[in-house]
Amino acid sequence: MTQLPGIVVTGASGRMGQMLARMIGESDKARLVGAVERTGHPWVGQDLGVAMGGARLDVPVTDDPLEAFAQAQAVVDFTAPAATLEFVKLAAQARLVHVIGTTGFTEEELAALKPAARHAVIVRAGNMSLGVNLLVQLTKRVAAALDEDFDIEVIEAHHNRKVDAPSGTALMLGEAAAEGRGVSLDQMADRGRDGITGARTKGQIGFSAIRGGDIVGEHDVLFAGPGERITLRHVASDRGLFARGALRAALWGQDKAPGEYDMIDVLGL
Repeated sequence: MTQLPGIVVTGASGRMGQMLARMIGESDKARLVGAVERTGHPWVGQDLGVAMGGARLDVPVTDDPLEAFAQAQAVVDFTAPAATLEFVKLAAQARLVHVIGTTGFTEEELAALKPAARHAVIVRAGNMSLGVNLLVQLTKRVAAALDEDFDIEVIEAHHNRKVDAPSGTALMLGEAAAEGRGVSLDQMADRGRDGITGARTKGQIGFSAIRGGDIVGEHDVLFAGPGERITLRHVASDRGLFARGALRAALWGQDKAPGEYDMIDVLGL
């Protein structure tokens, strides 16, 4: 490809959207060619750079994703499940690489993403960072090495504006632990405790969510056994690491066959 890949950012006014726009705009490997916001948003019709309080970027904010996608090779999408389900259809029609950082999907919504992967590259991950994806691999290996005498708890903390719990990353870690144990997370997850719950069920994988302040993201996987505990931990202090991972995924997908991928594929782990 002689021209740098053009990338569209959806949810352009959000914290991740703005960070992605700045990072892509400064990149020497990609071009920012579009910005999408919901109909009625005050940024629609404005230049994205001006709307963000900076210099012009010559990228207008639009509420017509098809218009934006028509001039792109990839779309990076950190929005909400309902919006992503609409974007995935349009991205597949345009044969774009669709990088999905949206979290909070139901099983039915995840299934609804699959038809688009027959026509386009979809890279979806609950977390785009190298460190977290290494943690996923380590969690799988430790879970496989320890028996059910070790209880597994996934403990996560995020800022007070996060709307879904457990986080997408926590669910990735829970899935890794379940895979290592050879069980189904759907059957073994304990996602809430309140009141007189009784003793813990052996083999369950527990989740705890903390919300407060401006915490970027902290994830611990605790293996608690008789007489000893093992904790695997990742702390994110800069949201930019997620944007860098998403940009890397958008570039990685340019020469790949249609299908569903994750950051383990992108990072070669």
